[in-house]
Amino acid sequence: MFFYVYILLSLKNGSLYIGFTTDLRKRFKQHNNGESEATKSFRPYTLIHYEAFLSEKDAKNREEYLKSGYGRRTIKKLLQNYLK
Repeated sequence: MFFYVYILLSLKNGSLYIGFTTDLRKRFKQHNNGESEATKSFRPYTLIHYEAFLSEKDAKNREEYLKSGYGRRTIKKLLQNYLK
């Protein structure tokens, strides 16, 4: 089983959402269907990045890092061409 850390881009306001799941397709649909209170008002979303891990702990650590200040800077460097 894989554990996914993903980044969504709101097409409404350009904000980023970072999340964790074991079923990426299902979770992406939930975000766009308004089933997540945290993202409901910023729909629709597009998936712009994801990483797969074999360890749940590694995935959660990565999610936590990406949500930090340093992690946000890493995202901007990693996706600098896309986010222009």
